Amino acid sequence: MLTLHCPQAAGIVQAVTVFLYERGCNIEEHHQFDDAYNDVFHLRTSFTADDEIAVAALEREFQEVADRFGMEFAFHAPRRTRILVMVSKAAHCLNDLLFRWRGGTLGGDIVAVVSNHEDLRSMAEATGLPYHVVPVTNDTKPEAEDRLRELIEEYDADLVVLARYMQVLSDELAQELFGRAINIHHSFLPGFKGGRPYQQAYERGVKLIGATAHYVTADLDEGPIIEQEILRVNHAADPRTLATLGQDAEALALSRAVRWHCEHRILIRGRRTVVFT
Repeated sequence: MLTLHCPQAAGIVQAVTVFLYERGCNIEEHHQFDDAYNDVFHLRTSFTADDEIAVAALEREFQEVADRFGMEFAFHAPRRTRILVMVSKAAHCLNDLLFRWRGGTLGGDIVAVVSNHEDLRSMAEATGLPYHVVPVTNDTKPEAEDRLRELIEEYDADLVVLARYMQVLSDELAQELFGRAINIHHSFLPGFKGGRPYQQAYERGVKLIGATAHYVTADLDEGPIIEQEILRVNHAADPRTLATLGQDAEALALSRAVRWHCEHRILIRGRRTVVFT
């Protein structure tokens, strides 16, 4: 897999395809986006080869092409993404991720579940996953985040998924995990922050509810948006109904974001994303 972006110019696609052809590679999937507004070209190309080619060798040999066009690029080895899921007490997102993982449609492998509560231990352990409880208080937050760092390293996790994990990561940890930590928010950002979001939605008489999956940044709930899911509602929906529908939207938006990340379909460009679906 090759992903890249660079200033727009003639000959980019030809240069990439010739490079891969000369090394016996067969392109299986190709996406490109010409961002005329910012004058930037984005590309994702999935390919196979008859002979195993080391990523390091491809990167070294491709550098000449990259220098010619001013590219920022990455070759991705065909390793399945290792996912560490973080939860609190709400079960719907974890349940959906586990279902898709066991069905082979998540795009990566869940390797462990970490929580600040015991509530979801049985759900995780029923699938054979290790479940780690790391309590968090204002006084112990630095130690808890150090423990999280240890678990990420222990399980060699490529991606951290906050599946309704109700603790805010420190600015330092958010910066360390930038581009490899995904959160799910219970509305269109930045609406209805804080507690009881669906009660807030009911009181405001909303006509659409939804969820936003985004990358974690130091700015709370302001990271690059990956996916949003919406549902239309009317005056008859009470807070409980809104919450039930909202959970469906949260699970769906989060699972899509996780799968697209695992398949290297997301390119981060500042505060925005390019998503090749």
